[in-house]
Amino acid sequence: MTETPWRSLLKEASALREAGRVGEAIAAYQRLLAANPDLPGSWYNLGWLQKQARRFDEALDSYRQALDRGVDDPEEVHLNRAVILSDHLGRPRDALGELEAALALNPAYVPGLLNLGNLHEDRGDKAAARDAYQRALELQPENALALARLAQVSDPDGPDDPLIERVRAAAASPQRAPAEKADLGFALGRLLDQAGDHDSAFEAYSAANRASAASYGPQFRGYDPRAQEQLVDRLIAAFPEPAQPRPSSAGRAPLFICGLFRSGSTLVEQILAGHSRVTAGGELDLVPALVDRIRPYPDALLSSDPAVFEQLRRAYLAAVPVDEPGSIFTDKRPDNFLHIGLIKAMFPEAKIVHTRRDPLDNLLSLYFLHLDPTMAYALDLKHAAHWHGEYRRLMAHWKALYGDDIHDLDYDALVLEPRAVVERLLAFCGLEWEDECLDFHSGDRVVKTASVWQVRQPLYTRSSGRWRNYQRHLRPLIEALEGD
Repeated sequence: MTETPWRSLLKEASALREAGRVGEAIAAYQRLLAANPDLPGSWYNLGWLQKQARRFDEALDSYRQALDRGVDDPEEVHLNRAVILSDHLGRPRDALGELEAALALNPAYVPGLLNLGNLHEDRGDKAAARDAYQRALELQPENALALARLAQVSDPDGPDDPLIERVRAAAASPQRAPAEKADLGFALGRLLDQAGDHDSAFEAYSAANRASAASYGPQFRGYDPRAQEQLVDRLIAAFPEPAQPRPSSAGRAPLFICGLFRSGSTLVEQILAGHSRVTAGGELDLVPALVDRIRPYPDALLSSDPAVFEQLRRAYLAAVPVDEPGSIFTDKRPDNFLHIGLIKAMFPEAKIVHTRRDPLDNLLSLYFLHLDPTMAYALDLKHAAHWHGEYRRLMAHWKALYGDDIHDLDYDALVLEPRAVVERLLAFCGLEWEDECLDFHSGDRVVKTASVWQVRQPLYTRSSGRWRNYQRHLRPLIEALEGD
């Protein structure tokens, strides 16, 4: 093909990509690269688009083509491959190889070091994570994210630990953007909490939440209590009756673990993963990805033909990142509690483990985390209490429909009487007792949640009743929950 036609294809593909028309842009880049495959930048763009479309294996292949054809900044391509391998395909060792390749090409590549540190955290190697963040800080001493992450994997000697002062000074700098202040503020709060200075910790966390809200820009509306009430109303209306079993639905169904974030779902999954017949899927985005395809959700599902749910079921199973025949596969996405109606419509035979915890501890733990804007309720404790009330209302509906298939597991009871609670959990799952379920902390499984370090330790009770350290700051939350 002459130069003019392929350049026209390149212009078309670029325009579709910039317009956000992902499917059409993928097809256009494929036509372009069939005509002229020696375009490393276009292979990169195709890989990026395929990742957006959740075509992860194809994205890896396209990124490999970009590397093989001499793409500029190859370390960035290796990083993108690492993210796919780690976050979507459950292949942390391969992800590590990609990050090492990126840093071999450019030892001063700070994004590679930050991702390397994060991967080491997921794998439970705190010393290696600290090393990666310290290397990043040597290259960029003012890098707020590197300092915040270093603080998150460090244990202070006391309130006068030099790292506390370093983080405090960095957070107070007027040159810092709100997002940087938020990163540093949450890290400072953790250090102060660990050091036992709870009043200062609460002050740091409060400032961090204000900075987090500011970082989303003037268009950020925050949490809308009425909108959440309406969503719960619509979910209840869309799924008013139990789903009926279908002949085609017999067979493999995941074990879903859900509840509020920070309610013990990661711990429960790791306990189950100690069993020889369980494979941990981790915090998957498979159900939310299906929800994004349904417009409007959940209203479009009112009186849907069973064939619709069968198609969604097949799409879910096709995207499962691991497949071990004969094993129970867990999907531990806490906010899937919103979608239990959809889950049971896709998988009428599915069992659901619902984790719960003292709401004061649970909501305070959320307030102490740097979350994304989709969890805006956690920025304000009164809003968190409202969210909790709507969560309770929705869970009461699901349990009225599916009480026999939903097992409530209380975190506080688990840490007090682990053997008895785990025995009941295994019985619900149809599993026999195995001692390894209580030895979960000694495994080398990857954990990609904020609970990564808690589940590397034996069960402990110090997180139960933690709210009492902050009681003098929690009167509005306590009053809101009492009115729930």
